[in-house]
Amino acid sequence: MLDALLITRMQDEMTAALHVTENEVGFETGADGLMALAIAQHQANFELWHEEDKARVPGVADVEIARVKHSIDALNQRRNDLVEKMDLWLIARLEQDPIAPLHSETPGLMIDRLSILALKIYHTREEAHRASATKEHRSRNVGRLALLAEQREDLAGCLDVLWSEVLGGRRRFKLYRQMKMYNDPELNPAVYGRS
Repeated sequence: MLDALLITRMQDEMTAALHVTENEVGFETGADGLMALAIAQHQANFELWHEEDKARVPGVADVEIARVKHSIDALNQRRNDLVEKMDLWLIARLEQDPIAPLHSETPGLMIDRLSILALKIYHTREEAHRASATKEHRSRNVGRLALLAEQREDLAGCLDVLWSEVLGGRRRFKLYRQMKMYNDPELNPAVYGRS
């Protein structure tokens, strides 16, 4: 049901494929269930990463930054909604021991962190091999790449251990709603105050 190695492999393959196809979805897996949600969630992170870069371009017009900010809010909401959907999907298929110790981070949140690490690894690898960069820059990024790979390996291992403990009744998790307020016209005074 949940396998960190399969998830990280999908994230790496999808990241490479999306960069080749210039952000077009086009990543066909035939996946369903948790993996389909993880794919959609990684797509949201991919789009969010690249949308945030648009606001960092030197000299970009204020109107473009405003457009990008609205797009970032929508993508971030989608990303968080998909994290919750992954956790709900897992919870619906589990019989967790209600007295098992509670884990503070959910599998969905861990998969989200793995997704971000996949993007960092991809882009750091690009910098480690960029011909126009200095030798020092490339070397520094080789070191960063090793650290990112170690962090991902640690996190993937923690996800597998958590999952094993949940299945064994030694740990449990519950859904933690993000309750984002910035996109809700009834909760954000910056939005409802203007209407």
